[in-house]
Amino acid sequence: MGRSTWAPGGRVIQTGYVLTDLFFIFLNGFAVFYFRFVPNWLPDLLRGERPRIPDLMIGDEYLGFLLLFGALIVLFCHSQDLYRTVITRPALDESLAVVTAVIAATILLTASIYLSNIKVISRLVVGGSAVLNIATLAAWRLWRRQIVEGHVAAGRGTRNVLIIGAGKIGQELARYLDGNRTLGLAVKGFLDQNHSAEPRLLGRIEDLASLARAHFVDEIFVTIPSAREVVRAVALEARRNHLDVKVVPELYDGLGWRAPLEYVGDFPVLSLHREPIPVLGLLAKRAMDILVSAVGLIVLSPLLAAIAIAIKLDSPGPAFYLSTRVGKKGRKFTCYKFRSMVVNADALKDGLRNLNQRCGPTFKISHDPRITRLGCFLRQTSLDELPQLGNVLKGDMSLVGPRPPSTDDFDQYSLEHLRRLDVTPGITGLWQISARRDPSFERNMALDIEYIENWNLWLDLKILMKTIPTVVAGNGE
Repeated sequence: MGRSTWAPGGRVIQTGYVLTDLFFIFLNGFAVFYFRFVPNWLPDLLRGERPRIPDLMIGDEYLGFLLLFGALIVLFCHSQDLYRTVITRPALDESLAVVTAVIAATILLTASIYLSNIKVISRLVVGGSAVLNIATLAAWRLWRRQIVEGHVAAGRGTRNVLIIGAGKIGQELARYLDGNRTLGLAVKGFLDQNHSAEPRLLGRIEDLASLARAHFVDEIFVTIPSAREVVRAVALEARRNHLDVKVVPELYDGLGWRAPLEYVGDFPVLSLHREPIPVLGLLAKRAMDILVSAVGLIVLSPLLAAIAIAIKLDSPGPAFYLSTRVGKKGRKFTCYKFRSMVVNADALKDGLRNLNQRCGPTFKISHDPRITRLGCFLRQTSLDELPQLGNVLKGDMSLVGPRPPSTDDFDQYSLEHLRRLDVTPGITGLWQISARRDPSFERNMALDIEYIENWNLWLDLKILMKTIPTVVAGNGE
């Protein structure tokens, strides 16, 4: 049997799994307890009398029972490797591991109760709790698995990979990753000095920096470790470009000393460099996005409806404008806005390019003739962008981040411009609050890079707070 492969997440996610299990264990314990004893209370309650409940039934014994049961289940679940996301483990195997863990914990708990001669613990409570624990602990893991697989299928959370070496090992690694999409690793191609007939050969190893940027690469896999100077050069270049590096080893001295050995499916790899990921910060950012966008859509729903009606009355055409935008790592998505231009605005764009007032691969002109009467007001107040809260809720966008380019603007990007697509695009950002009327795309780009390099949650909060007076001032175009 192949070795298990783990999804990233570390201690934060493992702690979340443990807390989720404990929540269900305690919930199930209280539910079974009340199911067992509440029927005995009902006659007293119906007569308006105080229920006659033996003190021991709700005392320390049952609380101790729950604490011990929870600790045992967590211990046995840990022994079954259930507190890390095993991407390659089949769902049935994971459910059977839950069954094994709960049954083992129940047997040990029952033996403890018997040996301690505690007779007040109902066997129905023990058995019922065990059954409910098996059902709920397996069910929430199946639900989590569906969420993860859905994200992978939609391209969310997928990490792009370049393989150094298009020889036998490199080809086998590529075939394995292509056949196991749930690993969340997408092979973009090979770099090699030879093997020119390989259809996915992107270039030579010296082209690593430019090709990694062009294909939004996150990880480098080296399958020719015996070429030590090549590995050293790749590792140094990857560090400069914030890329993870893994080596499918022949174990060699020096460069590989103390590098942790991991498995990607059945492939052993040495991790020479790992770019740190601020997991807690990103989770908090996503939680804030979900909370603010959901509340905003609910609270602003009357305003959204009023704007939609006003647009329909102002000019012929739909109330909403749907456009294809380019998001994180070049993934395309449908961006929602209120329509502020005439219906055929996109068709008229090419004829107006000679009037473009922005420098670089972006398009903007003052007094755009395509803008409707109401659209001018909507754009000045940024009300046309309110529907993008729906994009934030879906995860295509964030509240704060670089603006997502249109596909025609993206087609004009040079290699260095792709850096701004390393993160999820946002509704607002540094450019919107500090240089909104600056026509220079390079200034826009510099602010986006500053945001990416210095990101933290406090920076997002400051940008959001500064966005409010900017919107109120009506500085939009």
